[in-house]
Amino acid sequence: MNKLPIKKVVEGLLKLQDTGESATLLGIGPMSPNLLQASFEIARDYDFPLMFIASRNQVDADELGGGYVNGWNQKRFREDIRKIADQVGFDGLYYLCRDHGGPWQRDNERNAHLCEEEAMKLARQSYLADIKNGFDLLMIDPTKDPFEIGKVIPLDVVLQRTVALIAYCEAERKRLGLPEIGYEVGTEETNGGLTSTEKYHDFIEKLEKELQANGLPMPTFIVGQTGTLTRKTEQVGTYHFHNAYDLAAMAKKYGVGLKEHNADYLDDVTLLEHIPANVTASNVAPQYGTEETRAYLKLCDVEDILKKEGLIEKTSDLRNTLLVKAIKTERWRKWMMGEQRNLQVEDILQDKALSLDILDIAGHYAFHDADVIEELNVLYENLAKHHIDGQRFVVDHIKRPLQQYAECYHLKGVTTRIRKTMKE
Repeated sequence: MNKLPIKKVVEGLLKLQDTGESATLLGIGPMSPNLLQASFEIARDYDFPLMFIASRNQVDADELGGGYVNGWNQKRFREDIRKIADQVGFDGLYYLCRDHGGPWQRDNERNAHLCEEEAMKLARQSYLADIKNGFDLLMIDPTKDPFEIGKVIPLDVVLQRTVALIAYCEAERKRLGLPEIGYEVGTEETNGGLTSTEKYHDFIEKLEKELQANGLPMPTFIVGQTGTLTRKTEQVGTYHFHNAYDLAAMAKKYGVGLKEHNADYLDDVTLLEHIPANVTASNVAPQYGTEETRAYLKLCDVEDILKKEGLIEKTSDLRNTLLVKAIKTERWRKWMMGEQRNLQVEDILQDKALSLDILDIAGHYAFHDADVIEELNVLYENLAKHHIDGQRFVVDHIKRPLQQYAECYHLKGVTTRIRKTMKE
């Protein structure tokens, strides 16, 4: 199947909005190989394009520290995705997307308070690895700044950094003789609340002027805050239909799609609102990691029953190993609220209820740990002796929310619908 550039897919969706046949694309945080398999299986059966949105903490060049997900750098990420697609017989459209690329977007770079020159240099290095490894969409996000904590970065600074990074990426893409790629930009950090329509319009208008002056393409997506916000394992935001509708209409005037972040754990009513609101795409990430963690814990419960009934001699230690490793990553802090962000690891480990809460939130950060993998293999072996395919259960468990979003976002058959618009 010929691969459409992601910009063409969005153009098709914007065109389909006028007929009621459009959809909201789903950006999937690639938390594990099991999630990739689940995604490819449901996209194969439902006929829709996939966007895998990898942050720099998740997937990055080895020389920049690599990624916590499966030890992936850009090359291994690309190769493993292709391998899994082939294994499940997926021959549709999928896109490798950089989520939150840019300066200070790795935790260690921000914590080290790198100067702007060094942070921009490392951002360019990361983007170059993305481009060389076939990434289709790059999010240019210069809204993190360790020297402006708690403040909204001035619009002119965001614009200046955005244009500079797009110019660099375009120059490198052309130098390497590679096909066009898409860009995703935003006006501010996606941390809840709403993006005002005035600020959104001001940003698009000024961005278009700067890009045209430099001979650069308009982005494929512009991020807008619609009220969504993920904390712990809940959607704690309040979705605002009218704001989403207005932002989408404004973006469409410039041939750009509205992209929403933090769309985890939304209910069916809110998901269904996305179609009349004309939201072009939304990102979901931690929810799928939590679903996989919960699947493992259910299998541990089954294993405990088998031990109790005398059907196996010894259970795995997956539950405890995953719990301790997840807590020690400390990556759960970003999903906590208030003073819980500052809790000490030792104190958490002494609190059983809190430990289990954090396991639910952050188990996926430890999936790649060698000790976790060892215990997982013991679990699978114990279950297989009694005709339970543990890995198959995990994949199917992850597919439950994927299916919910695919159905509510009108994704069934959208690849075929988009291709049809391209021929008209």
